Amino acid sequence: MLKQRIITALILLPIALCGFFLLEGSGFALFIGLVVTLGAWEWARLAGFTAQPVRVGYALAVAVMLFFMHILPGLAPWVLGAAVLWWGVATYLVLTYPRSSGHWSSAACKLVIGLLVLLPAWQGLILIKQEPLGNWLIMAVMVLVWGADIGAYFSGRAFGKRKLAPQVSPGKSWEGVYGGLALALVITFVVGLVRDWTVAELLKGLIGAAVIVFISVVGDLTESMFKRQSGIKDSSNLLPGHGGVLDRIDSLTAAIPVFAVLLWMAAP
Repeated sequence: MLKQRIITALILLPIALCGFFLLEGSGFALFIGLVVTLGAWEWARLAGFTAQPVRVGYALAVAVMLFFMHILPGLAPWVLGAAVLWWGVATYLVLTYPRSSGHWSSAACKLVIGLLVLLPAWQGLILIKQEPLGNWLIMAVMVLVWGADIGAYFSGRAFGKRKLAPQVSPGKSWEGVYGGLALALVITFVVGLVRDWTVAELLKGLIGAAVIVFISVVGDLTESMFKRQSGIKDSSNLLPGHGGVLDRIDSLTAAIPVFAVLLWMAAP
């Protein structure tokens, strides 16, 4: 398993880095759209559909929606606004699972939720890429999420006692969340010092980092909740040793649109 994970990572990492940082405009939108479309194919399975025609049909529907979002950029505020509302609702659903499952257990509701998870993630990346420091900002949100994951892993293993959401993901603890948050804040603080941020900029950066960390945890737990409800361990086996696309981007689907909204709010 470890060998598979390493080989897959060595193949995917350069592809992902080239796609994120070398592509621009429509090429970048298409690259991210492909990832999101694969995620949609996996989400249909989480929604309870095992027949390939239905899963492919849902993925194609998402691809069509992405195309219209690309040619109608004025939809962006509405898409990101819907994402902020959804991740607020998702926080409640995760914390109250399994009691909350009665609100979203129908297949149709799960498919709609898939749109709220996937479409804003694409939209957020497109907007972040258009910023003057777009590539660095994309790297920033990824480093925050990955740093939080690493901090949570080691802190949870060393100190984890209080379960975060035992009905959703028994292995996660509040101590892990705090450890992940601490590492993300340290990373943000160091970046602020290197870039010579003012005190006000540093404060806003630390608050923003904390928001991103907490919402990324919700993104991770949300996919775990849907997998647990469906009795599925991995979203697919597309990535040997890593599970599926959604298993790799679950935290980012929440963090990216919220990060894009925070950038809007911080703009002068």
